[in-house]
Amino acid sequence: MNRRWLAAMAAFFAPWIAFHQAPRAQTPKADWLADGGDPQRTAWQRNETILTKDTVKTMKLLWKIKLDNQPRQMHNLFPPLIAGSVSTPAGEKEIAVVAGVSDNIYGIDVAKGTLLWKKTFDSTYRDLSGGRGGGVLCPGGLTATPVLEKTSPGKYVAYAVSWDGRLRMLDVATGEEIESPALFLPPNGKPYALNLVSGVIYTTTAQGCGGTPNNFYSYDLATKKVGNWAPGSGGMWPRTGPSIGRDGTSYAGSGDGDYYPDRGLYGQAMIGVKQNTETKALELKDWYAPSNAYWMRKRDLDFNASSPIFDFQGKEYLVSSSKECRLWLLDTSSLGGADHRTPAYRTPLLCNEEVNFTMGVWGALATWEEPNGTRWVLTPFWGPKHRQFKAEAEHGQVVYGAVAAFRVQEKQGKPVLTHAWISRDMYMADPPVVANGIVFAYGSGESTTQRWPEPGHVGGAAGRIQESTHAVIYALDARTGDELWSSGDQIASWNHFSGLSVANGRVYIGTYDGILYCFGAASLPVGTTTTASAEATAVRTSQRDGQ
Repeated sequence: MNRRWLAAMAAFFAPWIAFHQAPRAQTPKADWLADGGDPQRTAWQRNETILTKDTVKTMKLLWKIKLDNQPRQMHNLFPPLIAGSVSTPAGEKEIAVVAGVSDNIYGIDVAKGTLLWKKTFDSTYRDLSGGRGGGVLCPGGLTATPVLEKTSPGKYVAYAVSWDGRLRMLDVATGEEIESPALFLPPNGKPYALNLVSGVIYTTTAQGCGGTPNNFYSYDLATKKVGNWAPGSGGMWPRTGPSIGRDGTSYAGSGDGDYYPDRGLYGQAMIGVKQNTETKALELKDWYAPSNAYWMRKRDLDFNASSPIFDFQGKEYLVSSSKECRLWLLDTSSLGGADHRTPAYRTPLLCNEEVNFTMGVWGALATWEEPNGTRWVLTPFWGPKHRQFKAEAEHGQVVYGAVAAFRVQEKQGKPVLTHAWISRDMYMADPPVVANGIVFAYGSGESTTQRWPEPGHVGGAAGRIQESTHAVIYALDARTGDELWSSGDQIASWNHFSGLSVANGRVYIGTYDGILYCFGAASLPVGTTTTASAEATAVRTSQRDGQ
């Protein structure tokens, strides 16, 4: 009887025991596949669950690693890209892919803060005279943040453009090239962060570096055909690269240049180009030029920020800015209306009251949406806040820069940007990233003073390097701008034209001295502080020994 009773009980509880003993499906790890997070350049990490407004208050330095990339002018490391779940010979790993300006790519195990692999590109480029010479604006080397593609579960490919303009394709698990380098751009130019949509890689170039024309470029991976389109006047230098709309249009603002569209000159404008599906050529789709474009051009207040794209009330919008320091909201179905000069909405000036070309909005804007549908737009800016600009919440006097937040709202049937909050002061506020209701912003710490050598001051890159301080990361409440955490003095150096990355409870920043920092939730394991040169020897040894 007892045996029959025990057998019946075992049969009854067997499903319950099997359910609780079976391996639980893990929440998929988040990726950060591109500079700006996605093709629309929203800078919004939609899949963060570890960092919350509570856990971020106890965030700590998990590890830092000194990479052996050599700086060029003021450039060194670009924002890490995060492949959340990579199948490697040693098992599944979360890998940070970090590009260095001296033609290096690194793969970092983020759980430990250790080097997995390093790739230094061979080069067909030979330094020739011509075009704009070297300097802060034309450092040479690898200048475009790569882009990652998840091709299947556990499999990621990294696409990068080396100094010689060739497109490189790497296996993220090993760092090995999976295809021969392909001709893409002229060598020694200055491309900006790569974007990838539907098998096409996009970038833009600027500053005429190395004699390279200032163009939109595309590379069709299936046909290996290159497309390009030139604005005719003015380079395109969006920090996190061009933004891609839902119909495949690539958007970027052109820099200082003449605006005479009847002559094919589109300087000082927001431009959209689209790939011809048959020829693979890039063709002009639409553009917007501010009504005061000529005035802006004469004062070097050009478009220079990556412009996020988002949906609002059933329409697709793009939001952009410039060194003038106001925001333009543009309907992508007609960027500037019939006359190409009329935005959907234009804000008053946020900053740059003194009309200084070293102030205003630099870098990239961001956008995110609350669960209740409230849409937000964020912009960093350099310099003091404009005295006439007021927000609902302001967090102290702004001297060196800050982040401003706007709600996108509909009033009288039209979209408007409502001033919500301005953050605390930040030393040269650079592009923010949003994750789980938190804005991660930072002051880069770099000196932005542009001058020739003069008595008592060193000019050019050397002078700016000498005067730069150190970066500070801030975690802010995305709805109020209240400060929740900061890195304080933990970061020793500064950075130039780089950015933040956020994924799976970790926040990353690279600095001029070649150090990659990883801050994260207190619940995550602490890694080790290492140097890439020592680890590279260990990696090569283990590969040689078949480990």
